[in-house]
Amino acid sequence: MTQDRPAPARLYLASASPRRRELLTQIGLTHEVLRVPAPPGEDEPQHAGESAADYVQRTARDKALRGRDWLGAQALPLLPLLAADTTVILDGQVLGKPADPDDAIRILQTLSGNRHQVHTAVALWTGDRLLETVSVTDVWMRPLGLDEIGRYCDSGEPFGKAGAYGIQGLAGTFIARIDGSYTGVMGLPLFETANLLRDAGIAIP
Repeated sequence: MTQDRPAPARLYLASASPRRRELLTQIGLTHEVLRVPAPPGEDEPQHAGESAADYVQRTARDKALRGRDWLGAQALPLLPLLAADTTVILDGQVLGKPADPDDAIRILQTLSGNRHQVHTAVALWTGDRLLETVSVTDVWMRPLGLDEIGRYCDSGEPFGKAGAYGIQGLAGTFIARIDGSYTGVMGLPLFETANLLRDAGIAIP
């Protein structure tokens, strides 16, 4: 007789990122995107004296807590809620999403030929608990020519992405090496996320 497997967990994903949705689907987690209104501005500001590492963990935590409050305000079922935030860090400085093409060019010129870090923090709210984890990956980007950067920006891919690039897209050819989590650079580290879900008692198919 085969043992019945637990039904796939249902949870909210407090992110509009298609990459995070794809990654949760990849590990078989049934989820619903929760579109929580974001604070004004494209990126939340870094507080004075706040380290880049602390910044990304705080923003993930804030997303989870805003999602929790939104569930209550909309009288939605109180399912577990997952939030994440990804930040590119070079020499202790946060390189966020580019504001415009000139900003994307500036960010990519800064990253060109250098090693940077990608921090992805994950926060899971379930019941009365908030569980958190973070993935840190070292990324080496090869030197890029200005013409190459310009063509990449013309593709539209840098926009809406921390550090003005997506490793899973055209910019995959820019990355010489990583030390850490590939899915963390994409925006949701699956190893760390799976451990967080298990700690919360959420079954992974």
